[in-house]
Amino acid sequence: MATVTRAERRPRTLLHDPAAVTRAREEAGLRKVDVANALEVSLSLISEIEGGTRNLTLPNLVRLARILGVHPKTLRAQHAPAR
Repeated sequence: MATVTRAERRPRTLLHDPAAVTRAREEAGLRKVDVANALEVSLSLISEIEGGTRNLTLPNLVRLARILGVHPKTLRAQHAPAR
């Protein structure tokens, strides 16, 4: 059985910047579990979003920004297409 690396699990194009999500969460004084509960998703999904192995949907990016008290553009990846 071949081992899959983190880079191989990463989506090709992320809508969000994982480091920006982590930074905003920490600046808001929230734990991952707090964000997961507020967003009504699993803790593992929040970990994967911050780790860059799962993508945020646009509606969840907007909801997450509200929860963290930042503008959605703060969480967007530099290369994400504008909508």
